[in-house]
Amino acid sequence: MKEISLIIGADHLGLPLKNTIKEHLLKNNYKVDDLGVNTDDMVDYPDIGEKLAKKIASTPGHRGILFCGTGAGMAIVANKIPGVRAVCINDPYTAERAIASNNAQVVTLGSLITGPEVAKKLVDIWLSNEFQQGRSGTKVDKINKIDKSA
Repeated sequence: MKEISLIIGADHLGLPLKNTIKEHLLKNNYKVDDLGVNTDDMVDYPDIGEKLAKKIASTPGHRGILFCGTGAGMAIVANKIPGVRAVCINDPYTAERAIASNNAQVVTLGSLITGPEVAKKLVDIWLSNEFQQGRSGTKVDKINKIDKSA
């Protein structure tokens, strides 16, 4: 089992991609906590996004992946929770820099814009990288100060 524990969640639009990524993660021996949804019944993405982000904020060392139609809505919701940094990833460089430069514990993906094979590669890139500190460390510290002052 990999050292990284993952929490995943999706609205109804993100469900198919969530299931594909969950299977991919389990096949690669990650521990995965699935917060749902698990049916294609309509659900508002803020409900799942808030639930996952609060769990990430209270569980240091865990990372989360959220899925919706574009990934944008879930990123907005997750970033509302103090202590959580979420990035919508659509390309390999953003997937790498999300964690390497921004120490993002959460990434979001859009099932209507990102195909399953690309999504697997993006998640793998994010998971294979770590926060690099350095100059980025001071920037993330400033983000953390903003969280505390809000």
